[in-house]
Amino acid sequence: MRRTIVSLLVYVLLVPTPLPACFWDYDTLQMERQRFPYAQELIAGHFLRHSEAYYQWRVQDRSVKPSAERTLADYDDLAVAYEKLGEHDRAIEVIQEKMARWPDEGRYESEANLGTFLIHAGRYEEGLEHIQRAIEINPEAHFGREVYQKLLVKYLIRQREQGTTLPLKQSGNNGFTAFVLEQQQIPEADRQVEIRKAVKGVLGMMRFGNYRSPILLEALGDLLLSNGQQGDSKLLAARAYLKASYEAPETKAKEEYRTKAAEALQMQFGKKLSELETELQQDIKTAEEYYAGIEADEHRWSENGKNLDHEFNLKYYKNPALPYAPDPEVAQSGFNAKTGPPVAQLVQRAVLYVMLAGAVILLIVLRISRNRRRGLVTDQGP
Repeated sequence: MRRTIVSLLVYVLLVPTPLPACFWDYDTLQMERQRFPYAQELIAGHFLRHSEAYYQWRVQDRSVKPSAERTLADYDDLAVAYEKLGEHDRAIEVIQEKMARWPDEGRYESEANLGTFLIHAGRYEEGLEHIQRAIEINPEAHFGREVYQKLLVKYLIRQREQGTTLPLKQSGNNGFTAFVLEQQQIPEADRQVEIRKAVKGVLGMMRFGNYRSPILLEALGDLLLSNGQQGDSKLLAARAYLKASYEAPETKAKEEYRTKAAEALQMQFGKKLSELETELQQDIKTAEEYYAGIEADEHRWSENGKNLDHEFNLKYYKNPALPYAPDPEVAQSGFNAKTGPPVAQLVQRAVLYVMLAGAVILLIVLRISRNRRRGLVTDQGP
């Protein structure tokens, strides 16, 4: 009997079973996308964005009015158009002209734009002053994006003062996350909420700033890996680091970002860096094809004298989504990210747990019974 019970224990403990941890260890891209909507698209560049032709048209369109007749919105549009064309000094000049004319009206937009323009121009300390003023005026604007923009710039300044280039943190994957939690002084119980807010802030910077920035991609990867053991996003984090390797200017930085991507996958069973890279490159190709269509449309509209704002809104009224091919292993298992494992697996798991508990109880009963028999023999004597 005892041998039977021992055999049962061995079976229960050693035979693979579909426990929850295994599914979370697989941490499929589909589940990660549900936790962080649109992160995959922003990493690949598959989102609504204008071409250079559009911003050239906007400069001409907004410049038709004399300066005295321009509205607050005209100035913001014109300044952002110059910024998107890489003319940082011109963008700064236009927004400062707006602030001189309207020192109080539209102040949040002015401070936020000027701070961003200065940061993009490499004038970090000056930019931080204006970002801080924007936060003081409206701390919740853009889901608090400026809060994390300020933190990221401060992190960048600190790392570079220490002689760090790219990546901003060579070893480990929690560099920016640790800085955010340290600066915000977040209690342990609230850390995951803070990290999710930071992810949203960084994604906003990518969406409205430079989605190809290796600094933003690295910060995103750090945050995605730090959202708790059951809520991190290893595949998305690895994609962010891998994309940063494509955008980094130096060979050494490219190699170190690839190392960070590989490290992010160490606990991701069944996923190799080469496989993830193939998927990412396909997503980037899809994104480039989508953007090429927008670019062609905007060139044509501009050449035909159309209003590009109007035409764009008519044709591109919502953001696109990348196609998703489910992980074959997870698809075969029947796991669903929203509902969890199917009923059959849950029943199987419950039965195994009951068997394990029963086996342990029987072993205890046998041990007690054996000890009692030994006690009786001892008491009887020779």
